[in-house]
Amino acid sequence: MSDKVELGTVFKGSESGKIVKAEGATIDLKPEDVVIDIAYSGLCGTDLHFRKNPKMVLGHEGVGIISKVGKDVKVLKVGDRVGWGYNHNSCGYCKECWNGRDTLCPDRQMYGAADLEFGSFGDRAVLNAFFVHKVPDNIPLREAGPLQCGGATVYGAIHEAGVQPFQRVAVVGLGGLGHLAIQYLHKMGCQTVVFSGTDSKKQQALELGADEFVAAKENPEFKGVEKVDYLFVSTSSQPDWSQYFKVMAPRGRIVPLTVSFEEMKHPYAEILFYELSITGSVVARRQVHREMLDFSSRQQVKPIIEELPMTEEGLNEAFDRLEKGDVRYRFVLKSQRTNAE
Repeated sequence: MSDKVELGTVFKGSESGKIVKAEGATIDLKPEDVVIDIAYSGLCGTDLHFRKNPKMVLGHEGVGIISKVGKDVKVLKVGDRVGWGYNHNSCGYCKECWNGRDTLCPDRQMYGAADLEFGSFGDRAVLNAFFVHKVPDNIPLREAGPLQCGGATVYGAIHEAGVQPFQRVAVVGLGGLGHLAIQYLHKMGCQTVVFSGTDSKKQQALELGADEFVAAKENPEFKGVEKVDYLFVSTSSQPDWSQYFKVMAPRGRIVPLTVSFEEMKHPYAEILFYELSITGSVVARRQVHREMLDFSSRQQVKPIIEELPMTEEGLNEAFDRLEKGDVRYRFVLKSQRTNAE
């Protein structure tokens, strides 16, 4: 058995921002690695940050079928349906790793900073088996892609924040992350409140499990809105923090999920006077990622997707429309070289 893996076709960014097809590298299969034949990949907002980088293969919400395993792989096997998340590896020996927090390891290998030769937009990926997750049989692979980052991001944040079923929890934004957060919170038994700009998504929010909907532009003072214990912010950019601080209950917690490199400007005195907290959350660590897949399987949490072919044309359409906000709510790209479902 060869220890070399040809990655086949891959898709990269370019200086112009156009997604281009390329021939993938040939890389070593380490003893603890598995080869995944990619069937589908979700498109995440984070991918937009890298579309002008010609040096890396794009995509990080990949799912597919294991076609080859290294000699030291014990649990996974050829034929398993699997996916992987934002973090590909960690040192295994630091304090964070020993505490089960691989995503905070100083040597973590995350998308965009490591393993630039492969991504989920391509034919194959090669990953350490300890960072690969089995997809439950009742989750179709096309629906499993967005769970690998979108689902892991919101479920991980909810888990780490310590949300309880009896609490009143708000989600700001009904998009790729928000529509999953609503489902998780509803299925967990929380009183779920959705804040969006206008009433245009009200019916969708209620169908997903929201107990209450607030159109922030129409009611900017949030008159008549009971205060919330948690506020999960999933919009594509930072909101007006002074507006949302008004709706926080004492000892409430704000959890930003939006990737933004701008400064966070927010009220200060309210944090002291009401003992508020702001908590960062990167993405689910491995055990929580697996719990997310199990919970999604048992509770039928499903992303709302639009499927396009994993071709230059399909990817450029998806990237362009995502940048404009023209998707409800996640794009999924289907590999043109496999029929795996």
